[in-house]
Amino acid sequence: MAAASIEKVKQARERLDAHVRDIVQWHFRPETGTPFWLEKAKSFTFNPLKDIHGFADLRLFGLFEDEWLRGGPVRRWVPKALQAKPIYVFETGGTTGIPKSRVVIDDFRIDYEMFSDTLPDKFFPKGSNWLMLGPSGPRRLRLAVEHLCQFRGGICFCVDLDPRWVVKLIKKGWMEHLKAYQEHVIDQALTVLSANHEVKCMFTTPKLLDALCGRLEKEGTTLAQQGITGVFCGGTEMTSQWIRFAIEELLGPGIYIAPTYGNTLMGLAAAEMPTAKDDFKIAYYAPEPRAVVQVVDFDDPDKVVEYGQSGRVMLTTLTKEFFVPRFQERDEGEREPPSEKYAWDGVSGVKPYRAIAAATTVGVY
Repeated sequence: MAAASIEKVKQARERLDAHVRDIVQWHFRPETGTPFWLEKAKSFTFNPLKDIHGFADLRLFGLFEDEWLRGGPVRRWVPKALQAKPIYVFETGGTTGIPKSRVVIDDFRIDYEMFSDTLPDKFFPKGSNWLMLGPSGPRRLRLAVEHLCQFRGGICFCVDLDPRWVVKLIKKGWMEHLKAYQEHVIDQALTVLSANHEVKCMFTTPKLLDALCGRLEKEGTTLAQQGITGVFCGGTEMTSQWIRFAIEELLGPGIYIAPTYGNTLMGLAAAEMPTAKDDFKIAYYAPEPRAVVQVVDFDDPDKVVEYGQSGRVMLTTLTKEFFVPRFQERDEGEREPPSEKYAWDGVSGVKPYRAIAAATTVGVY
């Protein structure tokens, strides 16, 4: 992957610093600001309206605590200037206790329209119908993938999938029930694919793609024979070994796979389709300046690791709807240098953060 020029990196940084200034002003001005941040600012030893000049100054905020997103009132997260807009709430987690909530107006649409620009039309043809083989319910993915499909001129078919129930089955050790639930989800996908709806594109997760292709093989067919040409795939279990297996064994040469790394808080970090030339490495790049991903030292979140070194993923979200400075994710990875296409840092080798991985149950993701 070609590196970005020094000038491009400099321009991207200047654009990010200017964006940070705009977003901080928006969220902390009394007339437009977010009630949560206006209240929180009373306890700060600095003035966000005067002391934040660029991205580096965000460390003044310390670390964002995910507990702030658990429980309500949820409207404290809606900026005053946006209170009259129709508002969605998306949840993440929630297998135990109160889930984290994020209010959204248009961010999911903007994020996925930007992501649409990264998809090759040859494999994700405009006007094609999609299958959304992923979680339903109060999750951003359901509406976001449907919007992506509609934005590209297609109609989206969805399945019912409750990932919280999947996690409960795993925790209880009810493997027979887990298998039956997975079969139930794949049954729904096969029904859509067999119904002559001209579905050419799909979103899914690594585990569900495995299960779908396995079932098709038993029935003497393949994903390509079902008419699929493009797969948008997300999930932290997407290792280089898995992606190689998927490309060589599950998909074949006629299907493009677009790996992504994202969540309800960040949006979507895109990656080029991995190739044998790069040992199938997946390098993700966040949609700067709307979101920034850093790889920081495991013991010191103020210290960004060197390129190629491992660390914990730290996320900053910078939109007019949502300001989240320096949130330590439940993932780790290696820091990647800016590329020709993305003039800012990326992350590769993403996997669950080692300190909590053993206590985390991964279901369909």
